[in-house]
Amino acid sequence: MVYQKKNSAYERLLELASQEGCEGFREIFTLLMNAAMILERENYLGASAYERSEDRRGYANGYKPKTVKTRMGSVDLSIPQTRDGNFYPQSLEKGRRSERALGLAIAEMYVQGVSTRNVAAITEQLCGFEISTSTVSKLTAELDPVLKEWRERPLERYRYVYLDARYEKVRQGGLVLDSAVLMAAGVNEKGQRDILGVSVSLSEAEIHWRNFLSDLQKRGMHGVKLIVSDAHAGLREARKANYGGIPWQRCQFHLQQNAQKYVPREEMKKQVAADIRAIFNAPSREEADRLLSKTISTYEKSAPALSKWMETDISEGLTVFEFPAEHRTKIRTTNVLERLNREIKRRTQVASVFPNENSCLRLVTAIVMETSEEWLTEPQRYMPEVKN
Repeated sequence: MVYQKKNSAYERLLELASQEGCEGFREIFTLLMNAAMILERENYLGASAYERSEDRRGYANGYKPKTVKTRMGSVDLSIPQTRDGNFYPQSLEKGRRSERALGLAIAEMYVQGVSTRNVAAITEQLCGFEISTSTVSKLTAELDPVLKEWRERPLERYRYVYLDARYEKVRQGGLVLDSAVLMAAGVNEKGQRDILGVSVSLSEAEIHWRNFLSDLQKRGMHGVKLIVSDAHAGLREARKANYGGIPWQRCQFHLQQNAQKYVPREEMKKQVAADIRAIFNAPSREEADRLLSKTISTYEKSAPALSKWMETDISEGLTVFEFPAEHRTKIRTTNVLERLNREIKRRTQVASVFPNENSCLRLVTAIVMETSEEWLTEPQRYMPEVKN
């Protein structure tokens, strides 16, 4: 169905939200997408329906029905057409990829007046109307149990586990503070990657990481053969307390970054990076140890602090050599979570400041839940099947 009038679409959305709750979310999504595509066509043409304008660059040509499969089921959309045949709504593709996170992003940005002007502009551009805070509250509150259920779902056997954190600005007691978003991903025995958990805390202090890791254990995560992470002090101590007997691979990317802090002269940085990269790319642990020893000696006089750091820290990034060669490129860094972090940043940066930790957790959970579903349905495994 096509909603030419913005008011009728608005009234229908409110009716569905108040009467159907989550059960009506598929039709809410249909309404939003149809309204967004109409507005996108108006912008493309430079004029709305039946409007006389000197800025008009073409004419509308009805609608083409299209059934789109989403995680909410199949939805019937009406794709706006133009006479020149060159228009295709980008909002359709964007909406299909992130319908859940997009809805929550709009909701959380609006709650309690966070980035009000930006949210009003975005909702007006995408949907043709602004969403009231009362409607937003109802929608997000009804989604909370779904997101909580996903965060608390039982876990299985994971051979490789990746841990990382990013920071979001959250309002706490009248102050805007950086809160840590803790995340864990894993690779199961089939070689599939999955996001195991997410949590929002005031910091990366040991107690927060310890509680987070304990929760993964309580949910049934077992069979872990390697943990991959950076060397943050709180995470390091929590890992020792919860998984002290499991080998640890320090992220090689972070090691490269850390090394630059000990390079005394700018002109040395490229060579130092190349020397460390040669160690990490060695064909065996024996060759990596030989290159490490040589590199430590090379910089003993020209960069003694760097040489000393290499002697104590670089070996923490060589645990990967104890695992199958076909897995090494995937387990020597936390890149799998770094890419996810960039996606989260892309979607949360519009919110600027979250009104509380719950709102931050809600939006981030929606994003990682969506990503987790995509990862588990990838046609190709993330790495060859893991065999004990």
